[in-house]
Amino acid sequence: MKTIKCIIVDDEPLAISLLENYVRKIPFLELVFSAENPILALEFIQNNEADLIFLDIQMPELSGINFMKIVGEKKKYILTTAYSEYALEGYEHNIIDYLLKPVSFDRFYKSAVKAQERFSFSESNEESYFFVKSSGQQHRINFNDILYIESIKDYVNIKTSNEEYIVLDTLKSLETQLSERFVRVHKSFIVNLDQTKNIGIKKIVLVSEQEIPIGESYRSHLLSKIK
Repeated sequence: MKTIKCIIVDDEPLAISLLENYVRKIPFLELVFSAENPILALEFIQNNEADLIFLDIQMPELSGINFMKIVGEKKKYILTTAYSEYALEGYEHNIIDYLLKPVSFDRFYKSAVKAQERFSFSESNEESYFFVKSSGQQHRINFNDILYIESIKDYVNIKTSNEEYIVLDTLKSLETQLSERFVRVHKSFIVNLDQTKNIGIKKIVLVSEQEIPIGESYRSHLLSKIK
């Protein structure tokens, strides 16, 4: 399994220092960022890769609960706090674990192992293909063969290296089935980053020489995926 990229967000410098020390002791964890200000952490997440966030619940600028609401379910969380009454609310947000301060290393390690198991399970359950119904038949499509997917009114056109499939579906629905190598670059297009030839300011050129426009609201997310 790959190393888990970690972020620490806590308004207490001593708490950050302790967690940083713990993370460095565990081989499968990699510390990529830490901050006392949750706003700085939000900015980092927008432009960089991160898997797991060690997050204090009670912070003056932005609470941990509201932080999770902004970032969403694409990241996994381990919550830290000195107040046990927050535990129930934290679990309602589907986090991996809850650490009560002061955090001991053995308790931290157990939490890290739980995170590793969660990430390993996610990776083992990732599919490399899916089935779609087109022209009255079920077709198996390998992710690696897909160049791009285009929305056409109530349908989508799945363009592969040697075939096209017109499917009654939506881009939003397909996004949940695709791997992380696929990215929405326009309100009407999803592209396979592994099949792109060139990325410019306003368009993407795919292997098939098809030019795909880049929507203004999707550009920053695309650039973060490339990084």
